[in-house]
Amino acid sequence: MAKPIIETPKGTIAVGKNGKAKLEFSTTFQPKWQRRYSAAQKFVDSEVLRLCDKLIPMRTGMLIKSGILGTEVGSGTVQWIAPYAKGQYYKGRAVGSSETGPLRGPFWFERFKQEHGQKVITGAKRIAARGA
Repeated sequence: MAKPIIETPKGTIAVGKNGKAKLEFSTTFQPKWQRRYSAAQKFVDSEVLRLCDKLIPMRTGMLIKSGILGTEVGSGTVQWIAPYAKGQYYKGRAVGSSETGPLRGPFWFERFKQEHGQKVITGAKRIAARGA
């Protein structure tokens, strides 16, 4: 009778002659999936920056640029690093009161999640699944 062997993309479990199970991880599994997840994270970070652009209060554009400077795309952390970013985020002028765009105002990330969050998640899943 042949010993049972279980094969998955992660690796193989086989029962040896001594009756003990042996687990062998595939050497290609971790690098392949790490590339996929990294690509998905880069997509999410860049979409947050891109889609928040039209929601962020703007006078000179430095607050928007501080997000680009404060974010390493793919790290999973998007930061607007201007010294006044926190004040603008929590206490900025009401949405619709900006002369530079009707969508600009406080809580831009929360509003981004409401409008685009599910589409970004779906796109990240698609990238991770196909290994773009």
